[in-house]
Amino acid sequence: MKALTYHGRHDIRYGEVPDPTVTSPADAVVRVTAAGICGSDLHIYGGNGFSPELGYTPGHECVGVVVDTGGQVTRFKPGDRVLVPASAGCTHCRSCAAGFTARCERAKSSTELCYGVSPQLQGSQAQVLAVPYADVNLVHLPEDISDEAAVVLTDNAPTAWYGCRRARIQPGETVLVIGLGPVGLMAAQSAFAMGAARVLGADLVAERRAFAAGLGVEPVEGDDARSAVRDMTGGRGPDAVVEAVGSDATIQLALKSVRQAGRVSVIGVSQNKAFPFHMGLAQIKELEFAIGLCSVHYELPPLIALTRAGRIQPEVVISHRFALSEGPAAYELFAGRSDGVRKILLDPTA
Repeated sequence: MKALTYHGRHDIRYGEVPDPTVTSPADAVVRVTAAGICGSDLHIYGGNGFSPELGYTPGHECVGVVVDTGGQVTRFKPGDRVLVPASAGCTHCRSCAAGFTARCERAKSSTELCYGVSPQLQGSQAQVLAVPYADVNLVHLPEDISDEAAVVLTDNAPTAWYGCRRARIQPGETVLVIGLGPVGLMAAQSAFAMGAARVLGADLVAERRAFAAGLGVEPVEGDDARSAVRDMTGGRGPDAVVEAVGSDATIQLALKSVRQAGRVSVIGVSQNKAFPFHMGLAQIKELEFAIGLCSVHYELPPLIALTRAGRIQPEVVISHRFALSEGPAAYELFAGRSDGVRKILLDPTA
């Protein structure tokens, strides 16, 4: 089959790789009909991957059709249209059984829990994907949810919902979202769905701020985001902040911008092992601080319902579509943040 493979910094290649097969009676094989490129994939593309190994297929966002199953798979059959959650759990431990796959008690490392971050679990930017423990690690996809929306539901939307849920957003509150990429845009939609009266949005890219404004977000303008947020909230600060970037500067902005006794939820991926967390500031402001990784399985049910009801629109974050064979060019465009790119969909069938 054809797939993308990672060979080092800024080196994504399209070519032939071995066909995945059912190697365990609990597994399934899925023909991929649409895959996404995530911001986390850009960490790998930039040479800051989660594994030192090379040659594996990246990607952890896809939807498709089941083509083969092992003998122990009972909930799915060939021909079923499915969504593949980005996180894959063992399904047997207490955490996975409750849907918290990111907390899997059997995994020896995080690379076992996500497709496309190492050779341990080959990724979804391919024509075909092998799925372990398919009865739990696949989700039936309703016909009234498009492939475009479903790809966003595999990771970006659940991560955003998780971040807003941990920020404990209440009806009538003012929420600041920092970073208006796909996760930030879905965080804004999630905050509104949870009842936020106002959602402010901060991002260095003017095009992103303008697009978010079309979704009802109040863009934070000017060079001094903290002062602008303070002015927009009458000097009080937002009730909650959802940080969707993961840089030191944006996490600090979240901590400094939130109101007294406010809540900060960080879902941006930070690889800083020595982040200078200002304990004194947090204590004086009586802040609540949450950070973690989303367990997609747990967050999906309300998101599927909200999507079907039209309360959220995951597909609006997609800006570009490429054939899988154009994957190297798609990565280059996404990394360059040019041409108004927000989210890229890859089509393995083209």
